[in-house]
Parts: sequence; C-alpha cells; structure tokens
Amino acid sequence: MRRTFPQELPDGTVRQLHPFHISMEGLETAVLCRDDADYDAIVKILCVAARRKKVLVIIYAVVSNHCHVAILAANQGDADAYGQEIKRMYAMWFRRRYGEEGILRHTDIKAIWLDSDWYVRNALAYIPRNALDNGCPVQDYRWTGYRAMFRQGYERNTGRKVASLTKRERERILHTGDDLSDVRWLLNEREELIPDSFCEHRYLEQAFEQDPAFFLKTIGGQNAAEMQNKLITAPRTIQTDGEFFKLATETSQRWFQAEIPSISLERKIRLITYLHRTSRTTVPQLARVFGLPRNQISRILGRKT
Repeated sequence: MRRTFPQELPDGTVRQLHPFHISMEGLETAVLCRDDADYDAIVKILCVAARRKKVLVIIYAVVSNHCHVAILAANQGDADAYGQEIKRMYAMWFRRRYGEEGILRHTDIKAIWLDSDWYVRNALAYIPRNALDNGCPVQDYRWTGYRAMFRQGYERNTGRKVASLTKRERERILHTGDDLSDVRWLLNEREELIPDSFCEHRYLEQAFEQDPAFFLKTIGGQNAAEMQNKLITAPRTIQTDGEFFKLATETSQRWFQAEIPSISLERKIRLITYLHRTSRTTVPQLARVFGLPRNQISRILGRKT
C-alpha cells in the first residue's frame, strides 16, 4: 500500500502527506460528551480544525470521554497543531454550553505517526471499533466515519451544501464564523455533517486493497488491548528501561531491519526524535538505550544543555 503520497490540501496546495493517529483522552471521571449535541459538536470541530490546520481527515470516532481521528498531515508539527486545535475549540464549546472551566485542562492530546502498513491498517480499523465502548455495533454507530468507507454511506452526494450556508447559519450549525464557501461538506436532515462528504475514504480503501471484507476482517480480528497499548496507553505511560529498550529495538528492526547498536548515527537520530514524540521518555533513558551522551541527546531534541 502507499502510505505517503502528494495530495491537495484544503487551501489548494499540494504536499507530501503522512498518516497520523490522534487521540483526545478525557479523565475517567469526566464525560466530555453528555448528549447528541456534544457528539455533533466534536465531529464538526474535527472538520473545521482540519481545514484551519491544513490536514485531511480519514476516519474518526467520538465516544463519551474520548475521540480518535486518523489524518493525513505534512509533518508531525501539523498533526500536533491539529490535535491542540481540537482541544482548544472543544474547550470553548464546553465552556459556552455548560459554563464549566477547566474540564479539558488535564485532557491529553497525542499524535502518533503511523510508520508502517501494519500500523496504518490496524489504526484505521481500531478507530471505528471504539463504537463498542458506547455499546453499539460498529456499523450502526452514529458518531464515526465508518459509513463513509467503501460506499457504505447511502447519503453520498446528497444533502444540504455547507458552502451555501449564510454566516449566521454557519455560526448556528457549524459553531464557527470561518468562511466555508469552498468546502464540499454536506449536512443531513438533522443538520449533522455527512461523513462521506469530508472523510478521505479513498485513502482507507486503498490501504485495504479496495476490499471491504479485508477491512471488516481486520476490525473483527483485532487485538483491541494491543492497539490500546500501542496507540493510547504506552505513549502516555513512563516505561521501564527494559520495556523502552524493547520498544526501541522493535522500531529499529521495523524501520531498518537492524539492531540499535549496528545502525548509523543518522538513523539513531531519526529513532530518538520519533520515540521522544510518541513515548513518555526522558533524556537519561534515551541516552542509556541508545548509548549516547546525555548532552548529545539534548542537542538532538533541540534542548539546552
């Protein structure tokens, strides 16, 4: 499959894009979505934020205390900025609707680069599978982009055009004053965004070789606990040196088909910057695992020594 390729962004520019998984995890005691209006608001925020930060949404799922979205972005910085924009916009929505401050203060946003075919396919399958967290079959869940895939959405190319909305209507329905006259998004009769009109379904479909049965098989056969650990838990948890060494070794073997001691400094730098972004680690731990001085690790990460 092609993980990376040139594609047109919302502003009309063409850039080389890469797949990322983004998760917004709420506190266990915090319910981020209290009713359908909240779910609907997050979906619309995912779209508006993507347009602002020049990324493309592939597929998403919103459940009661977290959300997941796979995107195509030009680099890690753009993916991180998109995640922070989602958090900022939803905090504004929550404060305006409920008058509550700080509900998202400790909500964590993490953007993970999907660096292999295995990661891409499993992340794209893991996202709609989150419907099960809300006690709903994947194919029936309302707040996911699953219906946009493999032409499963019966609403495709029908619905009210967002581009035709007045400014007042955009503010009421999309909760934004942004000029959306150039978007292809569509609204259904409930004034919800139709997933077919904004999800990059073609990327997911080519990832699964244009075969919906392959997609369904991956969803059904997935080890959810493993994906939870790789995409959600591990990047937020401090690991022991042994656990982190195993992760670094597996990544080195996957990327370079070689153990860490035998790879070049240039490749070590690539691994260090990637693992620092995607794992909770420290300069001393990176120094121990990669066998480099701490001040060199700090320089690689752009920190002052």
